[in-house]
Amino acid sequence: MADRDPEIEYGEDRSEGMSWNELMDRDSKPAPEFLKEEAYEYRGSDPIPVERYTSEEFAKAEREKMWPYVWQFAAREEDLPDPGDFVVYEMAGRSYLIVRQDDGSVRAMHNVCLHRGRKLRLEDGCAEKFVCPFHAFTWNKDGSFDHAPCEWDFPHLKDKNMDLPDLEVGHWQGYIFIREERGGPTLEEYLAPLPDHFKRWNHDECVTVMRVAKEVPANWKVVMEAFMEAWHTIVTHPQLLPFTGDCNSAYRIWGDHVNVNLVPFGVMSPHVQEGQGEQWIVDEFIKYNGRSSDNYDPDGDPMAIKVPEDKTARQALGDKMREVYSEQAGYSLMDASDAEVLDALVYNVFPNFAPWGGYMPNIVYRWFPGKTADTSVMEVRILARIKKGEPKPRGAELISLTLDQKWTEAGVLGGLGDVFEQDMENLPYVQEGLHAHKTGEVQLGNYQEIRIRQFQDTLMKYLEGTLGGGNS
Repeated sequence: MADRDPEIEYGEDRSEGMSWNELMDRDSKPAPEFLKEEAYEYRGSDPIPVERYTSEEFAKAEREKMWPYVWQFAAREEDLPDPGDFVVYEMAGRSYLIVRQDDGSVRAMHNVCLHRGRKLRLEDGCAEKFVCPFHAFTWNKDGSFDHAPCEWDFPHLKDKNMDLPDLEVGHWQGYIFIREERGGPTLEEYLAPLPDHFKRWNHDECVTVMRVAKEVPANWKVVMEAFMEAWHTIVTHPQLLPFTGDCNSAYRIWGDHVNVNLVPFGVMSPHVQEGQGEQWIVDEFIKYNGRSSDNYDPDGDPMAIKVPEDKTARQALGDKMREVYSEQAGYSLMDASDAEVLDALVYNVFPNFAPWGGYMPNIVYRWFPGKTADTSVMEVRILARIKKGEPKPRGAELISLTLDQKWTEAGVLGGLGDVFEQDMENLPYVQEGLHAHKTGEVQLGNYQEIRIRQFQDTLMKYLEGTLGGGNS
C-alpha cells in the first residue's frame, strides 16, 4: 500500500450534504433496516494499473482464470418459457445453450458441435433437437447425443461420451445463472445478501418489457465502472442535479461479490447552491427522470403533482409512486418506503450483473467483454411487475445497437436513452486516455468509488488464484 498520512482516517470523509441514513429517518414511511445498515471497509488508496483496461494479455487472463469460475446471469425465466425454448449465451469467447426441458427445468450446455467445432446455434429459438448445420451431428435438447450420419466411419466414438458438456445452473428471483466450472460457493452464498434484500421486491413477479444492447468502444470494466458511482452526475448529467442526491449516496460492500450504491431522488444535489423550492424539484424530476416519468399522471400533465405545504418534494413523489405502483401491481404497496418506490438502489454482483432494487420498474445491467480489450457490449433490461392474477408474457426481444448507433435509436428507452448517451460521450475518450496515460495509474476515491475498489480486488483474487479453481 502507498505511503499515507497516519494522522488522517482514510475513508472516513463524507459529503457535507444530508447523509443517506439521515434521509431515511425523515422519510414518510419506515425504510427496511438493511437499507440503513452501514457496510463500508477502507481498502487502501493504491492506484489501479491502466493495463487492466488496455492489455490483451490481461483480457486473456480474465477469460482463463475468472469467467469460467463465477456465477453469471445468463437469462430470465421469461426468455424461455416453453419446452424446447433456448437462449444462446455468449461470454468471453465461449458460447452456451440455455434450454428449457419438458419438466420445466433448465439445462445449460456448450454450444459447440463435438465433431468439427461449429456452433450449433447462432441465435435464440425453439428446438427439440440441435442439428449441426455442417454435417448433421445431432443432440437432444437435454444435451444427450442422438445420432450422426455415417456413423460407420466413427467406430472410435462408439464408446465415447458424446453428450454436450454441461454447466451448473442456478435460479433466483426469475434470473437464470450458469457456472462453467463446478465448485465454490452455491448461488445463494455467492449472491448474499441479495436474497434477503430482494425477497421484499419479488423480481420473480416481474417480466422483461424492454431489452437493449449496444456495442461500446471501451473496455467492459471502463463501461461498468461508469455505473458504479453516482458523483459523475455533477458534470455528466447536470439535468439530474435538481432532484438527485449524487454525493449524498450511500455505498455498501459485502465480501467479495456484492455491493450497492443507494442514490436518493426527490432531493437536491449538494452541488446545487440555490434551488427554486420543493415544487421545482418535483417538476424537474418528472421532466428528466427517464425511469419513471411516464407513471405519474394518466392524463399526461406533468404539473399534476402538487407538493402540499406540509410535505417535501420527496414525500409528495413517494405518495404518488405508492399509489401508481399499487394500481399497476394489483395489490397494495402503500407501506413501501419512499426509497423503495423512488430511489436508485443499484446492486452489483461480481463480475457483471447489476439489478436495481425496489418496487419501481427495475433496470438490470449486464456488461460483456468485446472481441478486443478496447470494446465491449452493455445490455439494459427493464423489468415491470405483472399485475396480480394476470399471466406472465414472454420477455421482450433484444434490440441490438452497433458502435455507430445511439441508445436513443432503440426507440423504447425514453429519457433513459438520453442519460445513457451522456455516459457514452465519456467512455471512448476514457479508453483512448488510458492508452495515452503517462503515469499508467488510475486513482480512486476512498468512499464514493469503493465499489470499484472492491471489484478490482476481487478480480485480482481470481487472476492470482485466491478465488476460482475451486477456491472461491
